[in-house]
Amino acid sequence: MGTPRRLIGRGFLALVWSVRRAWRRSFSVLAAGGFAEFGRGSVLEPPVRLENQGRISIGRDVFVGPGSCLQTLDARGEVALEVGDGTNIAGTCVISAAAHVRLGRSVLLARNVYIADHAHAFEDLSRPVLDQGVNDIRPVEIGDGAWLGQNVVVCPGVRIGRGAVIGANSVVRDDVPDHAVAVGAPARVVRQFGRVAELVP
Repeated sequence: MGTPRRLIGRGFLALVWSVRRAWRRSFSVLAAGGFAEFGRGSVLEPPVRLENQGRISIGRDVFVGPGSCLQTLDARGEVALEVGDGTNIAGTCVISAAAHVRLGRSVLLARNVYIADHAHAFEDLSRPVLDQGVNDIRPVEIGDGAWLGQNVVVCPGVRIGRGAVIGANSVVRDDVPDHAVAVGAPARVVRQFGRVAELVP
């Protein structure tokens, strides 16, 4: 009895995965024309939220996992959000660009990463935060080969270097050099590959 159940289960899961792959591939092919660029082999797995995708450039062989949001805040102007070749965005990630956010090649984002080149204005006590727009607009860059762990937040004006590793639940407010490990809220560099970094008390 166990063997037929196992065979049915395997067959069912194979069918589900086959349908899912076909759906996300079809969705990606049909959506590609709405972007500034959309490289060959790239996949968006629905559901995904897109806003002003005409200012978003997706490189080759990029994966954007389900529940993610890619947005620019204005439909007009040059490319504001760039995602480099081979980058993998696990899912439920938010990347929001008012001016410019760039993810390099082969960047890895774990789930629930938030990256924005702006903050919400909130100082007008007579209006809800939602109605106050954005401020502190400064470009963000994530270098080639960097890895951002689960629940990382990247603030405006930050550059994360090539091959850098950001630990889970970190809030990155300052630049992180190439090939460094940064952790905490706010994040601080605890190590650079091949040598121990000076720790700031």
